[in-house]
Formats: sequence, C-alpha cells, structure tokens
Amino acid sequence: MRTLDQLDVEGRRVLVRADFNVPLRDGEITDDARIRAALPTIEELRGRGASLVLVSHLGRPKDGDPSLSLAPVARRLSELCGAPVALSPEVVGERSRELAAALGPGEMLMLENVRYEPGETKNDGALARELAALADVYVNDAFGAAHRAHASTEGVARLLPSAAGRLLEREVATLRGVLEHPRRPLVAVLGGAKVTDKIAVITRFLALADTLLIGGAMCFPFLAARGHEVGASLCAEEDVAAARGALDEAARPDRAGLRLPEDLVLGQSIDDAAGRPLNGVDVPAGWMGLDIGPRTAARYAQEIALAGTVFWNGPMGAFEREPFAAGTRTVAEAVAASSATTVVGGGDSAAALHQFGLADRVDHVSTGGGATLELVEGRELPGVAALEGSVAQA
Repeated sequence: MRTLDQLDVEGRRVLVRADFNVPLRDGEITDDARIRAALPTIEELRGRGASLVLVSHLGRPKDGDPSLSLAPVARRLSELCGAPVALSPEVVGERSRELAAALGPGEMLMLENVRYEPGETKNDGALARELAALADVYVNDAFGAAHRAHASTEGVARLLPSAAGRLLEREVATLRGVLEHPRRPLVAVLGGAKVTDKIAVITRFLALADTLLIGGAMCFPFLAARGHEVGASLCAEEDVAAARGALDEAARPDRAGLRLPEDLVLGQSIDDAAGRPLNGVDVPAGWMGLDIGPRTAARYAQEIALAGTVFWNGPMGAFEREPFAAGTRTVAEAVAASSATTVVGGGDSAAALHQFGLADRVDHVSTGGGATLELVEGRELPGVAALEGSVAQA
C-alpha cells in the first residue's frame, strides 16, 4: 500500500478523502474526534507545499438535506488548523473546479457532502472522474469508509496517483499487527447485540486468539445454546444457531478458550432505575440481562491484565445507563491499565472509553467500527485494495 512517503505533493493539488462523519446536534458538532484524527495527514500535506481539496460524507442525506451540510465541519477544521477552509457549495461542477484551481500551497477547500451526489454510493465512474479532475493526486485517509466501494473511496483511487494518509496507514498496520504477529497471549473481548453480526469475527479469533471473552447481549445466545434460561434477554433463534456452531468450533483443542459470563445484572427494562444482581446466568421470566455481573467483570479484567495483546470490540452491557455500566467500565479500566498492546475497535467500545475518560490510555482506538470488523474477518476493504492495486504513479 502506497503511503505519503511515496507521493510527491509539493506544488500539487491533493484530493483528500477524509472521514468527517461527525455527530451533530442542532447544527453543532458534539464530538470532533474524527476531525482531529485527520489533522496529522492534513498538516503534513500542507507543510509539504500541497493544496488540499477535502471530500467527505456526513450521514445519509436525502434530497440534499441541508442539515447534513459540511459547513460546521469546515468551520471546526478551520479553528483546529488556524487557517481558512473554504466550503464549496457543491460536490462537483463548475464552481468546485474554479475554487480548486484557485488554491495556493497550503490552502484548503472542502467540497460539500459527497453523498449529496447519488453516484457516490453507486461508485459511479462519471462522478469519480469529476472528482479526479479537481486534483493531481489522491490520498485516502478515511478508514471509517474504507469498507465501502464508493466513488470517493474506490473509484477515484483508480484514476490518480494514490496513497494512504497517515490515519489509514496506522489503522491498517495496527489491525494487521494484531492478526499477524500479536504479542502473546492475545485476548479478544467481544460484546454487542447480535452473534450473527460478529460470527465471522468470533470464528477468526477462535483460530487466532488465546482467549475469547464474550459479553453484552451477545452472550445470551451462547448461554441458551448451553441450555440456560435467558428470560426476556435479547436472543434471536438464528443467533442461538450461530452460537451453537461457535461453541462446537471452540471445543477443538487448537482453538482459543471461550469464556462466558457466570453472573449478570438484570432489569425489567433498559430504563430501570436500578439493576438486580443475579448470582448465575439463568434469567427469570420477565427479566432481561443488561450487563455482566461483578464476578464476571473481575475475571475478564484478570484475563486482560495477563495479556500481551488485547483487542476489544463491543460493550459488556447497556453502558449508557448507569445501573448497567459497571461491567463495561471494569473492562475499559482493565484495558486502560494493561501493559499489553491495546486495540479498541471503534463504535460503542470507543464511545465507552470516551464516556469513562480513558481513551487516551489505550494504544489504538479505531475510527471505523465497520471497517475494523471487516478487516478482522479477513475481508478485502475496497478503499485499501484500490491503493494496493493502483497502477497510477506519482
């Protein structure tokens, strides 16, 4: 995969695909972490004499929804860089071409939300060509969108000399390091809602890891497959079937040790003001498991403390609600305190780290939950493959 080290950018316009898909409330950015994550690539390119044409999506706009304009992102990036960031009123077209052509070294232009163009998600060749016409070279730094074969992530990379930005480079190198040459023991911690959503990740870590810790609602299909009562806990029949297959796989002597909860915290709904501890895992009728229990959390924390590498994706319970946050908090604190190489796979796990004020104590927090899981599964990421397979030369 070509990186910025192999790309000549001095005096050239660089089309930078960033991931500025930030949360908004009433038109204001509530978390600018993804903008900050793009700064190393942006500042390096500006420092090397490039002018930048920035492209990103924001949400899933319908009919050019003005509430999903990138205007707030342009303002925030300008504040962080201490330099103007012009916003084009369109993605591609005459005005965008004029604004891009007028850029001097170190100057920045942000195109409007690329998903305003219906051809973006269709990987439309015409849109890719129009984007390519705005610049001399292309840099993809949007790991969070690298698993999408879109015009701005895959199509344009085939048309210009292309390279990975520093964020994308680091994400791919870190995750491949976990998979290909981890420090042992490798402990994988997986939570979330549905087994079927993560069955490929579970199977991969059963083959690669030394220990696999299961939490969140995902544990209940496993418990049901072992004959336990799950009450009103989230537990679809197709998830039970997938869990049963994973348990059969885990029974092989060359597979990771699979750990399941031994106690729980229950509620009759996620809105309960207090949790009910359960010394065991058979959930009574009318109750639902909403967190792992303290004994399980302590056991998982001990496994994490002994690890050489930790990969964590998915909370241990409904951590957004204080009565059901303790399990996720204990795991997060164990990951933060670990001397292991610690990698957190984005999404809700990253949100939990930020909620508990621990994000800066982890070696790597991914900016792309979906892309992380697909890479771990062993699937090809179109945005990465386009950089690895590009024949264009700088």
